[in-house]
Amino acid sequence: MVVKLQRPILVGGLGISFSLWMVQSWHHSIMQVGELSLLSLLAVGGGLWLWKRKFPQEIAEQPSGMITHRETAVSAIAKTETVINQLAQEAENHPALETLKTKLAELPLELDRQDLRLAVTGGKSVGKSTLIQVLQSSNWQETQQKVTLQETAPLLQEIEHSDAAILTEVTKSDLALFLTNGDLTDSEFQALQQLKAVNQPQVLVFNKQDQYLPDERASILHSLKQRIQDNVVAVAASPVTVKVRKHQADGIVQEWMEQPAPDIQQLTQQLNEMLVQQSQQLVWTTTTRQALLLKAEAKNCLNGVRCDRATPIIEQYQWIAAAAAFANPVPALDILATAAINAQMVMDLGNIYQQKFSLEQAQTVAGTMGSLMLKLGLVELSTKAISTVLKSNAITFVAGGLVQGVSAAYLTRVAGLSLVTYFEQQEIALDSGNSLNLDTLRQTLQNVFQQNQQLAFLQGFVKQGMKRLVPEVVG
Repeated sequence: MVVKLQRPILVGGLGISFSLWMVQSWHHSIMQVGELSLLSLLAVGGGLWLWKRKFPQEIAEQPSGMITHRETAVSAIAKTETVINQLAQEAENHPALETLKTKLAELPLELDRQDLRLAVTGGKSVGKSTLIQVLQSSNWQETQQKVTLQETAPLLQEIEHSDAAILTEVTKSDLALFLTNGDLTDSEFQALQQLKAVNQPQVLVFNKQDQYLPDERASILHSLKQRIQDNVVAVAASPVTVKVRKHQADGIVQEWMEQPAPDIQQLTQQLNEMLVQQSQQLVWTTTTRQALLLKAEAKNCLNGVRCDRATPIIEQYQWIAAAAAFANPVPALDILATAAINAQMVMDLGNIYQQKFSLEQAQTVAGTMGSLMLKLGLVELSTKAISTVLKSNAITFVAGGLVQGVSAAYLTRVAGLSLVTYFEQQEIALDSGNSLNLDTLRQTLQNVFQQNQQLAFLQGFVKQGMKRLVPEVVG
């Protein structure tokens, strides 16, 4: 049988539909694992930016969120500058470059900022405005330091993207006062965890405590402390009015409604302690957080540039692998996996992501990925899935080596996407080395494989493979 291979197999490029799908899929993947925005960090980063440095024990009460030292902030700014410089080197005309540089230049000025920014946030009708008014009208500050209180829009209003935008604003503050008027809902708990994930110092404020009976109040406060395991204070910014009755000597009873004074002593005491002991460190923490968010934005821009360069490389090698397996079909799964992982592709992708590999090292990486694919059962699963799709077309299924060819292309694609995803997660540094974290690589392989197991995609991919490998049959 004479095999006719179309020239694009060697020079890269899929059909228009597959290319569009690939680009859409890749950028979706990047958004999932990258660091572009607070949303991605909050949604999937979890503890991505949690620091484990211990702070001096003499500070009795810590707001939720780790407190950063000056050198940590300086280091974060330097790392951000490295990423932006790398973007400038690889894409000097990138549209986001000037904005990134402007934001970078502002960061060192933040290190010595003396005023503090406090965000007051929470759901609807929890007393945010009232608490700010009470704090502003009282003489709670024991220091002359300027403190700005900023109320956010209500959280948890089920408006698309609103919570993400609000939480993004909160992260610009040095300290967040998160108000609740009872035990936490799941949505409130998730919002708190999202702020904690990006190292946002916060104090959970249980407002309107006076509306509960003493036993209920104690139970709620205990529950809040158990769930959050951080700083929780109870206040009553605007206590409910109470009826006062006075019995006079002549037997006349007078009654009137009286407004109790706000009960915010526990909160103001806590805030004053932080102003005295931690104000500068709170500023450094904010500076560090903003530097890392800027670094994430720059890195995602850089990953986008590199993704555009990596796409045709994977397309090229996946169809080269398909042609080789189609021309010389070998049913053995281990040989199929090895053939699907091309060492030269590893080197080419590594060069794009500043992960330098020699040919010998690339062969080791290729062998490692092939072994992981076998251990995870990806080779067998993909072969069965592709065979099932091909069996739906009796004419094309009889073409010898077609299963092996399409499977080789598919596995090469999964390997390439996995390497790209893995490289994107690495710290940006020139010649950063080539040792692989096998646990991370294994998880990445599994995730990428699962994302590319949808039936609709497999059907489209098989169709593209048939057009390339047996165009005279399909045509």
